[in-house]
Amino acid sequence: MGKITTGATTMSLDGYIAGPEESGFDLLFQWYANGDVEIPSSSPDVPPFHVSAASAELIRREWGNTGALLVGRHLYDMTNAWGGRHPMGVTTVVLTHRRPEDRPADDENFVFVTDGIEAAVAVAKELAGEKDVVVNGGQMARQCLEAGLLDEVGVALVPVVLGSGKTLFGELGVVPVQFDGPVEVVEGTGVTHLRYRVRR
Repeated sequence: MGKITTGATTMSLDGYIAGPEESGFDLLFQWYANGDVEIPSSSPDVPPFHVSAASAELIRREWGNTGALLVGRHLYDMTNAWGGRHPMGVTTVVLTHRRPEDRPADDENFVFVTDGIEAAVAVAKELAGEKDVVVNGGQMARQCLEAGLLDEVGVALVPVVLGSGKTLFGELGVVPVQFDGPVEVVEGTGVTHLRYRVRR
């Protein structure tokens, strides 16, 4: 059985995954374009990444181990559904209060769940099979952690200070939470990849 992980959440040195009013992504995601190794994208709207060799090795391994994604409706809308398919090329489960009108049925690209985080994780785990479920977005990560469903946290720490904005776990309702690790540290170019296990 695979694990439930936040994947590689890009974070500033002062702990923000987005700046004020959804700003700062140009600074946070510079590492996606500062290397010589191409990582193809399955999204028609997201170009291939060009990262360092160390980052590429980690991304390829983790993408290869991912069987499904779990995101919230906010991220789905903000990215315009990645043009119809997520760059990772796996089915994305979207937790939402209501299904988008332009997607009346689930397909291999998107599955919509309206019954809460536990139901969304269950659907994602079924889709993933023996592979991992990657949770994208701070709100989804917070809900999974609060529900005791999160196994691992991945952070891509970048050398920028945003000053304010959105944190990974937001207003977490169960604190403190302790983690073991880092269980993995990979030094890329302009980014340090960190992995922590949630302590049970």
